[in-house]
Amino acid sequence: MSVNGVTSKSGAADLYGTYNVPAKTAEKTETTKKEENNGVVYEPSKQTTTQKPSKKPDANLVAKLKAESDARVSQLKSLVEQMISKQGQTLGKTDSIWSFLAGGNFTVDAATKAQAQKDIADDGYWGVDQTSSRIVDFAVALAGDDPKQLEKMRDAFKKGFDQATNTWGKKLPDISQRTYQAVMDKFDELTGAAE
Repeated sequence: MSVNGVTSKSGAADLYGTYNVPAKTAEKTETTKKEENNGVVYEPSKQTTTQKPSKKPDANLVAKLKAESDARVSQLKSLVEQMISKQGQTLGKTDSIWSFLAGGNFTVDAATKAQAQKDIADDGYWGVDQTSSRIVDFAVALAGDDPKQLEKMRDAFKKGFDQATNTWGKKLPDISQRTYQAVMDKFDELTGAAE
């Protein structure tokens, strides 16, 4: 007795060959084998595009950011006015609200302090991350995809920060310095200067 049928490399299907396979199935098998031998052929596009689609300034986003900012600034201004009025002073009596605040010659009630701390916390609206993101988002919305315009936005931010420092009368608080650095880092990421 031979065990070649069990140990040979030919399978059971080879023993039967295509004898028991209907003709249509045999044709399909041949077609499939031919298709398997054909590789994928790369056909380059005849149309070449060298111009990137232009991203225009986003007026809707600018309007939304401005409205949100105006509302939050009003809220902050109201908070400061309430604090000053509780000190027995009015804005008219102070030479400048900024010099008054920079002087630190005031007291704050617990509720105002808690709200201010919440607002400037890491996850707060006036915190470093959210504020720097809003500034850069606003700049990108205005500049579109124009790198020159984005650079103008960076320069405008620097100029505004310098003006705020002058108005404050001395170096701005630490949160302002950290926000400035975060904004500059985000501009660097956008323009590729960080590479």
